[in-house]
Amino acid sequence: MVFKRLLGSLGVGGPTVDTVLDPGPVRPGDTLTGQVHLKGGSADFDIEHITLELVARVEAEHAEGESEGTVAFDRFTVGGGFRLAEGEQRSVPFSVTLPWETPITELHGQPLGIVLGVRTELSVAGAKDKGDLDPLTVGPLPAQEAILEALGRLGFGFKSADLEYGRIGGTGQQLPFYQEIELTPAPQYAHQVNEIEVTFLANPGGVDVVLEADKRGGFFSGGHDALTRFTVGHHDSRDWNSEVEGWIRQLVEHRASHGSHGTYGHGDPYAGHGHGGHHGHGDHHHRSGPGMGTVVAAGAAGLAVGVVGGMVAAEVVDEVGDFFEGDEEDEG
Repeated sequence: MVFKRLLGSLGVGGPTVDTVLDPGPVRPGDTLTGQVHLKGGSADFDIEHITLELVARVEAEHAEGESEGTVAFDRFTVGGGFRLAEGEQRSVPFSVTLPWETPITELHGQPLGIVLGVRTELSVAGAKDKGDLDPLTVGPLPAQEAILEALGRLGFGFKSADLEYGRIGGTGQQLPFYQEIELTPAPQYAHQVNEIEVTFLANPGGVDVVLEADKRGGFFSGGHDALTRFTVGHHDSRDWNSEVEGWIRQLVEHRASHGSHGTYGHGDPYAGHGHGGHHGHGDHHHRSGPGMGTVVAAGAAGLAVGVVGGMVAAEVVDEVGDFFEGDEEDEG
């Protein structure tokens, strides 16, 4: 038995963990459910705690350029304090609430290229911690879906989506990163803007919608960025086409280099999460990391169901798979 415990402390013959999430996408602010399946090792082990950690692949800008890394954005203890007998199989059900600002990873079943995961940590007395990592699929809230569909009907096309480390000044942002959905302009705006970026910051009371335009320059003026912010309720009943078109017009026609409702504040990932700051002309961030420029075919006609289909290239699936396989190897 002493030898078995020694092997267990080296990760040999210890218990194994496999987390299974209930099928289907979950929405921000909703409940994520599933089961943590445990299988006992070659001896009895005391399970100190079972922890679920939400993780995301996030891009960060710094003086040396751009990099990618994994950021944990929430953590839950869902069990522990029991002995798992040799060879015993046990399942621990869990139910946790996702943060309201959890990024969306798909629209109408089509992946957007955002990588989220649920990492399970099994803390075992006298043994090496065991881990498991599972992909997390998050669908849009009703207001988010309505706005994206309206953009699609107006002629905007999905280009790419990613997560940026930092904070947006003048907002109540809670997470250390935010999601940007990059759109190709509708034909009627193509002569005025290069692209439109949409960020959703949801909270219990509604959704802040941050729109940024990379505007084209004229003969006597360089291009610059414009920013506006709007707030909608979770279950607002609006003519979304007219509403969103009004937002775009206000954004595009706004001649100042900064929006009147707040400006981007990019936190230094190595110096804490700063608030505020200005998004100047020379520091417009093109967020696409290596390979991401080819992930989604630009020039698609829209975002609504039936139009999104086929836009997402196989590289998205490959990158997601590589991310989880690599992380699981790290868990060892």
